[in-house]
Amino acid sequence: MRSDDDLKIIADQLKRFISEFTQSCGIGQLVLGLSGGVDSALSAVLGARAIGAENILGVIMPYQSSSPESEADAIDLAQKFGIKTEKIEITPMIERYFGDDSATALRRGNKMARERMSILFDISARDNRLVLGTSNKTEICLGYATWYGDGACSLNPLGGLYKREVWGLARILGIPDQIVDKQPTADLWPGQTDEQELGLTYETADILLNLIIEDQVRSLGQLQATGASKEIILNIVKRINRFWFKRTVPTIDLLGRNPIPAKIELSA
Repeated sequence: MRSDDDLKIIADQLKRFISEFTQSCGIGQLVLGLSGGVDSALSAVLGARAIGAENILGVIMPYQSSSPESEADAIDLAQKFGIKTEKIEITPMIERYFGDDSATALRRGNKMARERMSILFDISARDNRLVLGTSNKTEICLGYATWYGDGACSLNPLGGLYKREVWGLARILGIPDQIVDKQPTADLWPGQTDEQELGLTYETADILLNLIIEDQVRSLGQLQATGASKEIILNIVKRINRFWFKRTVPTIDLLGRNPIPAKIELSA
């Protein structure tokens, strides 16, 4: 876990990242889904620090089973930092699509995540905004961000932060305790929590992911020395390997041709 001093340096680095990215695109406004959770709260505050709170729009998109407390926390966060909000109910879209109760909770949850991102990109077109991402590195490693749902965005300031770093940085930037301290949840159905669904705690995941990703440890024995069980370690490695495709743009066979460059500059 990084020290507070390190996290303050990271906060400034992420401020520059957002500012420089928006300037390079020529688009000076951002939109994000504001859920009442710590990830979206941190992204919103980082965006406000980078380009001004007046240029951030937080969209609250509850479903009929969403927690009223989460919506209240989102509103409180926005008011504290001067961020504008807009509320769009997604219940009619979800219910119209499924029509009955036969769909699994996972299908409904994924549909909700993608419906929300679809709304954000429409608002981005309406207002000429970029979509600010909210998925942290722990979620991305474990494949927990919904593909083309919350995993889709224009830029993501949290993608290099593990979950415990998100919590630490959120406290430093003054995000309310009731948001930082609450049980992490995607709020997709009543009683759902991230850790219950993943089958491990974020603390354990972060310790192991730091060793596997940052220190490139490949010895099962070294990883078990953390106190984690073999089953949990293998589960994490399986998730990293299985969900690699979520961390890439669509795979294309280049047919032996050159990839499209990020930028082209012509000479005289």
